Amino acid sequence: MFQLGPDHEEFRALVRDFAMGEVEPHVAQWDRDHHFPTDLVPKMGDLGLFGLVVPEEYGGSLESNEAGAFTSLCIAIEELGRVDQSIGITLSAGVGLGINPILTYGNDEQKATYLPDLVAGRALAGFGLTEPDAGSDAGATRTKAELVDGEWVVNGAKAFITNSGTDITSVVTVTARTGTLDNGRAEISAIMIPSGTPGFDVAPPYDKLGWNISDTHGLSFSNCRVPAENILGGRGEGFKQFLKTLDDGRIAISALALGLITRMKEEAAAYSQSRLAFGKPIAVNQGVSFQIADLAVMEESARLLTYRAAWLKDELEAGRRSVAEVKQAAAIAKLYTSEAAVSATRIATQIFGGNGFMEEYPVARFYRDAKILEIGEGTSEVQRMVIARGLGLPS
Repeated sequence: MFQLGPDHEEFRALVRDFAMGEVEPHVAQWDRDHHFPTDLVPKMGDLGLFGLVVPEEYGGSLESNEAGAFTSLCIAIEELGRVDQSIGITLSAGVGLGINPILTYGNDEQKATYLPDLVAGRALAGFGLTEPDAGSDAGATRTKAELVDGEWVVNGAKAFITNSGTDITSVVTVTARTGTLDNGRAEISAIMIPSGTPGFDVAPPYDKLGWNISDTHGLSFSNCRVPAENILGGRGEGFKQFLKTLDDGRIAISALALGLITRMKEEAAAYSQSRLAFGKPIAVNQGVSFQIADLAVMEESARLLTYRAAWLKDELEAGRRSVAEVKQAAAIAKLYTSEAAVSATRIATQIFGGNGFMEEYPVARFYRDAKILEIGEGTSEVQRMVIARGLGLPS
């Protein structure tokens, strides 16, 4: 059965020290200013966080026959997310949506071109899937790419794309319709579009409810031309590629939510013992202490679901588990932890009372950040659909 060994726990301590030293002192100001800390990314690269699942030949730390690499990534996301959700999603998207598609489906030249800088934190990459009219229904992609004289001519738009407009963003992989299949459905392919390509425009950053530090933009493509060899994997394989990408991303989001739940438990427990009402710490009231007990149950449940899914992912890479098992475990973990995270912030904010509504306290920031966890990488409704299908129920 899965368990975290001494190496994983040592790595957790390393990332926690980094998060407390490099992120915690600045994060409230970054959030107020909606500032993406570009200079933090190379520091994360120096720590090896972007290279945990990348082979050594591309600058990563993954050795042949190494076990638990994806679990290590989830630990890093959890610990960063415990301090700030935006920084956690920067790593999660940087690896899961930026690096992994290139690593998994790219050819040798594409890997050699992009991976070293991405692993080192000198660059970031994005993944353009969602569109203004194609979110959960990703098969309804309207962005089109036509092969003309050895180049893909791309037209369309993408929405809510993470790490797509930073000063160090090097490339965005986008899904596009490249034809029609025999069954009448769209042929979807993934095409790499380097930053600065003529016809590739990045919209101003969104004015968001939360994740204020995270870099998020809409993208548009107007007769944007890239070489034919910029296709990732084979033509028509984009739909299959992004489904697998989302499966892995759901486990990562679960880890991010787990970090939030842990922080809410810690904040609520500490505040309940220091805040006095009627001459006593509010923790003596069962109405408060029972809610904190519920937070502990949420945390433990989320931890078990998250790391079981991560363990299954690592076992899949070793050839010992099936894709179906990982898909089901990922959906279950993501559904539970994301919904528990939203509840955890509500509980913590209630325990803080009026202070919980003040930006002076971190629970307010986490309250704003939590909701997107139920939406990104597949909504809660999509997770329930995936789980039901995994049980053999008719769709």
